[in-house]
Amino acid sequence: MASEMRAVPVRVQCSVCPLRKLRQFRPFTDEELDFVAQFKRGELLAAPGTSILTEGDRSEHLYTVLSGWAFRYKTLEDGRRQVLNFLVPGDLVGLQGALTAEMQHSVEALTPLVLCIFERRRLFGLYQHHSGLAFDLTWLAAREETILDEHLLSVGRRSALERAAYLLGFLHERARFSGQLENGNLILPVTQALVADTLGLSIVHTNKTLRKLADKGLIRWLDRGCEILDKSGLFSVAGWEPEDALLRPFI
Repeated sequence: MASEMRAVPVRVQCSVCPLRKLRQFRPFTDEELDFVAQFKRGELLAAPGTSILTEGDRSEHLYTVLSGWAFRYKTLEDGRRQVLNFLVPGDLVGLQGALTAEMQHSVEALTPLVLCIFERRRLFGLYQHHSGLAFDLTWLAAREETILDEHLLSVGRRSALERAAYLLGFLHERARFSGQLENGNLILPVTQALVADTLGLSIVHTNKTLRKLADKGLIRWLDRGCEILDKSGLFSVAGWEPEDALLRPFI
């Protein structure tokens, strides 16, 4: 599929944002909602495979995922790629580029993606006039650091089987808390190549490892992704338990 990205005027007003209906996200005050509604300048529509941000970019915008999946990654000069994290509805995209000279990683759409567009130059008005929202940005940055700590532990110290179980269990929880679970089942929109680039394994090793999880009845690999059959079993293999649900912010 050819990559495609286009900006459109605001279609989903902040006052009726579907994310605000989810109990996982903290509510805005009236003043905060008014600021965010003015802060939002439009929406960005991206097809799977589209590069939203590229390492070295100087972006005039930052974004919030409204719907769909994306992932952050870095590449070496020879093209080898390390996936850093996955982005789901409610996640902020491009904060690093808003606070530094240029992006230090790239972001690519994994599924059809809708992003809310915010102007970088207006970000500092948030810090000046809305301390609650400023704290939210700090919370989001701290949460990202916590996630990356766990990812580094996984890549550095877990076995291949434990790494794969952790990743799939982690993605299940990310989907659940962003409102993407339906009827208790979930197809994670990931390829085995993407899993390999996240785990730091070869595609052959990844394939063998995922087969072991499938043989245990924990997952089923489909053409369109990975179906989670037993999340508790994945947590057990990984030796990992998700944190208790916290009321999380978003912009």
